Amino acid sequence: MKFLKTSSKLRDVLFIIVGTALIAVSINMIYDPMSIVNGGFTGLGIVIKHFTEIPIWVTNVVLNVPVFICAFFLLGRSSTVKSLFADIMLTLFLAVCPQLSLFGDDILLSAVFGGIIGGAGIGLCFLTSCTTGGTDMLSALIHTKLRHYTIPQIMFVVDGLVIVAGFAVFGIKNSMYAIITIFISNKISDAILEGFKFAKIAYIITDHGREIADEIMVKLDRGVTGFDGTGMYSGNHKDVLMCAVSKKEIVEVLDIVNKNDPYAFVTVHDAREVCGEGFVENAH
Repeated sequence: MKFLKTSSKLRDVLFIIVGTALIAVSINMIYDPMSIVNGGFTGLGIVIKHFTEIPIWVTNVVLNVPVFICAFFLLGRSSTVKSLFADIMLTLFLAVCPQLSLFGDDILLSAVFGGIIGGAGIGLCFLTSCTTGGTDMLSALIHTKLRHYTIPQIMFVVDGLVIVAGFAVFGIKNSMYAIITIFISNKISDAILEGFKFAKIAYIITDHGREIADEIMVKLDRGVTGFDGTGMYSGNHKDVLMCAVSKKEIVEVLDIVNKNDPYAFVTVHDAREVCGEGFVENAH
């Protein structure tokens, strides 16, 4: 048990280090050179640097110090220690990461790959249940006083104000590319949080459940779970089958169903983070 806790902590440390490094790369080598402001204290740092030449890492420290002090007292030590470590690592990487444009003057490539790289970094940090401080933690602090608003709603307003500042300074073109960056970043971070182990779930309502289940289990070597169902219009008994298969196998499942019962009712759903026999084995 102690070994599992230690390995979990080491994993968190590794994820935070890699994640903050990726975020720093996206900021210093993509967002800042192309003047893409996508929210957060680092986005505000890009705006401030435009007028003062103060490095973004300095702005990040100055803005985050009071936020973390307040968080320590209002949110508690357990909620701030890991995020403090993440913010320290981000600040260090911002200080040492070279300031150059990875994609030259191509702002579209910068917006796309900035979202991919930055989103991957954010996702890795979120996997450890921490943030890098900034507007995330500021929104959590504001939430302690404005309970009738959710943290995402507050974050939307706070980050929105930063993006508006970027619009005022760098113009509408850069702001539109910032929206592309935000969209891609959110998709990538969500994918990391939800998992990349994609599969398909098929629900089959049929009068020939035994035949369909047997062929799926033999031909595809996939498990099938059966339920008893009743057609509410007809009142007749129905077999309800549920099976998880890979994306390429769903076509074979549909062929098996159509061959055994052309009148079967089938729904197919996307699934992520599928664990168990035939997929990723559960850890014991």
